[in-house]
This record gives sequence, structure tokens and C-alpha cells, in this order.
Amino acid sequence: MNEVVEIFASVTAVSLISFIGIIFIGLKEELLKRILMVLIGFSSGTLLGSAFLDLLPEALAEEVDSATVFLFVLFGIVVFFAIEKFLYWRHCHEGECEVHMFVYLNLIGDGIHNFIDGMIIAATFLISSGLGFATTLAVIFHEIPQEIGDFGVQIYGGISKKRALVYNFISALTAVAGAAVVLFITYIQSAEIYIVPFAAGGFVYIAATDLMPELHKKTKAAASLVQFTSILFGMGLMAYLALFMGA
Repeated sequence: MNEVVEIFASVTAVSLISFIGIIFIGLKEELLKRILMVLIGFSSGTLLGSAFLDLLPEALAEEVDSATVFLFVLFGIVVFFAIEKFLYWRHCHEGECEVHMFVYLNLIGDGIHNFIDGMIIAATFLISSGLGFATTLAVIFHEIPQEIGDFGVQIYGGISKKRALVYNFISALTAVAGAAVVLFITYIQSAEIYIVPFAAGGFVYIAATDLMPELHKKTKAAASLVQFTSILFGMGLMAYLALFMGA
């Protein structure tokens, strides 16, 4: 029973990281717009860094051939493309969208990622409490920069600041679902083999086709340099977490 309490306390704590965007609530609209592109670049970097330095290495480390892993990466890209097309047709075919479609895609991708985090946390707690707490800490360090970037994506996409916090929290709660699945389905490890590269494909699609093209709308040299730096910083932080923190 203690293990169950520890697992759900940990995934709940990780889910609450989604509210870190509240630090931007009090900012004036004009000031917020100035930092949105930085957040978009940062989010692009963290998504790509997470896909290539965290999720894919984890998938390739499993007992499955690399062709299968990359097949599910491609599957993730195609599925996210199809989802975006459906959402665009469903909500935007009658006129200009008030909310950009990458907002919903980002929430879906983040939900899958948080689901996997919940699985990993639960699995490590079943091995030992010490390992579980260490993993939880690593996930928290991993989530902070991503949640900040996600908040910026939601605002830039046309969602209000308060609603963005609610949406991000709902997406973060999938970590609880992931932990529950590990506890009640004994063969979940085989499912993770396919979920991880699928999520990686989704992250690559969102960063490369939705977020980074938005950055091209600002063409001034100073703005471009800031964007490029924010992308590199996001990638670098994910590299540090993956290589030295075991996130």
C-alpha cells in the first residue's frame, strides 16, 4: 500500500508542475508578447531534444529492432498530421481560426509524454522507493522547462492564460493514468515500446511543422538571433537532463 501512495503522490506532484505558467499571469499583454517568440523557440528546442535525446534512446534500448522503433516514429508523425487536418477541417473550414491547431496537437503530444512519465515513475517505485523518488526528481527537472514552453505555445495559439493553465494541468494528469496502467496491467512494458517512439514522432512533427515555422514570421536579425539561441538553449537543457540527470 505504501508503494501505491508513494507512486500517486509523486505523479500528482509532477502534474502540479503544469501550473508553473502562473508566474506569467500577472504580466502585461504587451510584455508577454515580447517573450512569446522566445518561449516558442524554447519549446521547439525542448520538444526536439526530448524526442532525440530522451524518448528515442529509451525506445532503442528496449529489446526491439530499430526498424520497428522508427516505423512508430513515422506512424506518430502521420497520425499527428491526420489529427491536425481533422481539427482544421472540423473547426476552421468556415473561416479563420481563433485558436491555432498546434495548441491541440501540443496538448495531445504532452499528454502522451506525461503518460509515459507516469509509467516510468510507477515502474521505478515498484523496484525501490529510493529509485522512484530519484526518478520523480529527474522528471520534475525535465518537466519545468517543457511546461514553461507549453504555456507559451498555448498563449501564442490564442488561448487565454487561465485556460492555458487548466488545459496544461488536464494534460499533465495523464501521468496519473500512466501510473495506474503500470500498477494494473502487468504487460505494460511491451506497450511502452510502441508508445515511446510514437510520442517522439509527435514531438518532432509539432516542433518542425507547427512551432518553428511560426518563428520565421519574425525576420529581424536581433529577433532571429534570440529565437535561435532559445532553440539551442532548449535543446541543450534537454541534453543535459538526458545525459547527466537521467531524465
